[in-house]
Amino acid sequence: MACLRLILGDQLSHSLASLQDCDKTQDIILMAEVKTETSYVKHHKKKIAFLFSAMRHFSEELKALGHNVFYRKYNDQDNQGSLYAEVALICKQQTIDKVILTHPGEYRVLADMQSWQDKLGIEVSIQEDTRFLASLEEFANWAKGRKQLRMEFFYREMRKAWYCLMDGDKPVGNKWNFDSANRKALPKGMHPPPPTTFEPDDITQEVISLVHQEFSDHFGSLEPFQFAVTREQALQVLSVFIAKRLENFGDYQDAMVQGEPWMYHSHISFYLNSGLLTPKEVIEQAENAYRHGHAPLNAVEGFIRQVLGWREYVRGLYWFKMPGYQNENFLNAKRPLPSFFWDANTRMNCLSQCITETSDNAYAHHIQRLMVLGNFALLAGLHPDEVNEWYLIVYADAYEWVEMPNVTGMILFADGGLLASKPYAASGSYINKMSNYCQHCHYNVKEKLGAQACPFNYLYWDFLERNKEKLGSNPRLGMPYRTLNKMTDEKRLAISRDSQIFFKALESNEEV
Repeated sequence: MACLRLILGDQLSHSLASLQDCDKTQDIILMAEVKTETSYVKHHKKKIAFLFSAMRHFSEELKALGHNVFYRKYNDQDNQGSLYAEVALICKQQTIDKVILTHPGEYRVLADMQSWQDKLGIEVSIQEDTRFLASLEEFANWAKGRKQLRMEFFYREMRKAWYCLMDGDKPVGNKWNFDSANRKALPKGMHPPPPTTFEPDDITQEVISLVHQEFSDHFGSLEPFQFAVTREQALQVLSVFIAKRLENFGDYQDAMVQGEPWMYHSHISFYLNSGLLTPKEVIEQAENAYRHGHAPLNAVEGFIRQVLGWREYVRGLYWFKMPGYQNENFLNAKRPLPSFFWDANTRMNCLSQCITETSDNAYAHHIQRLMVLGNFALLAGLHPDEVNEWYLIVYADAYEWVEMPNVTGMILFADGGLLASKPYAASGSYINKMSNYCQHCHYNVKEKLGAQACPFNYLYWDFLERNKEKLGSNPRLGMPYRTLNKMTDEKRLAISRDSQIFFKALESNEEV
C-alpha cells in the first residue's frame, strides 16, 4: 500500500509521527512551498527565507536517507498554490492508498485538512504531534472544569510527569518558581556574547534571491541572513547557549539594553517551533547544566519553565479554546494599529528600538514583546485582530498556536483573565527600571503629565480609568485602583486630557 506523507514547514523533525514506519520502496514524502501559506499574512522576509531554506535542507536529509521525496519550490512553473492542490495532484498522478499527516499547528490548516478525505476519496490520517510533551487530550483533561487556567499549576504537573528538576516528590531547591530572582537590570559594562550565526550556503542563497524577487513588499530586512537552517546548526546554537549564555540567562532575562537585541536569551525558539530541535532534548541539556554545576538554579528553572511550562501550556490552551478564542475582546479594544509599528517612526525610544530590532532580526525577546510593544498595545486599546496579525507577521518563531494565546491572553487580556490573573500594564517606570531606553528618549520618564511626559505614564492611568468597570474588582489591581481613587479630580482630568491629545495625534498619523 503506497502512502503519501505530507511534511509541513514547521514539522522538520525526523521523529515526526507521519514519518514513522515509512516504506522507502513505495511511499512518497511531499514538501511544498505554496502561496497560501506565505500570503495568508505577509510574513517577515527573514521568516520566509528561514523556513524555505530549512525545508529544502530537510528534504535533502530525507533523500540522503533513501526516502522518495517530492519537493515543490515556490517558483516552480507548475506550483499548485496550496497544500491541498499539491496533495490532490500527486494522488491523481500516482496510485496512493492513504494520505498521512501530522497534526498541524494552526486551526485554519487543520480545518482544511479535515475536509481532504471527502474531497480526495482517499483515507486521510491526521496523527498526533508527539514532539510536544503534553498531548492535547492531557491538557484538556487538566483544564476541564477550571474557571482559570494558570500556567503555574500546569507547569508543576509537567515537572512531576517528566521528573524534571525534582528531588523525590519535591522540586529542586524546595521552590517551583525562581522568577523573583530573574528581574535584574544589566550592569553597565557587561556585554552579552554575540549570537551564534551561520554564513548562507548555496541553498540558502537561492532562497534569499527568491525572497528578494517574490516578497519584496513584505515587512523587515532580509539581509544579513544568519539563522541556522539545519538540525546540526540548530544543535550548535543550543550548545553555545548552554555553555555561554545560560549561566546569566536567569538574572538578566527581563533586561533590555539599547543595541543589544539578543542579550542572554537562547534564540532557539525559531528551531523549536520549526522542529529542528525537540523540547525534550533542550530541557535535558539545561537540567544537566544545573546538575553538573555549570549554571545556577534560577537560570535553569527559568529557562525550563519557558519550554516545559509556557510553551506546552499555550499550545494546549490554543487548541482547547479554538475556534472561539480568536474572537475574544474582553476590553472591547477598537483602535487600529498605528503606522509606527511598521516603520518605527515614533519619538518613544523604547518602541522605536524594539520595532527596529524586530524589523532587522525577525526577533525580539519576551520582555520587549510583552512589556514594551505589548504594553503599549494594551494601554492604547489596539484591536486584538490587528495586534495578533502583527505579531504573527513580524517574528520568525511565530505560529498561531504560540502567538495567539500570548497576544490575546497575556498581552491584551482579551480573554478576560482565562490565562493571566491581571493585565500586564505598566507605566514608564518599569521600562526605565529594566532598560536604558529612557536615557535616549525624546520624552522624560520622570514627567507624569504634559507634553514632555512619557506617554506610558498617563496612558497607564487612563487605561485603568476607562476599564474600571471590568477591572476594578480584580484583586491584583487593588493597589493601583486605590491610588487612582485617591487622585484629585484635577489630576484625573489632566490624565484624560493628555491621553486624548495623544490618541488624537495617533489617529491623525502624526509622529508621537
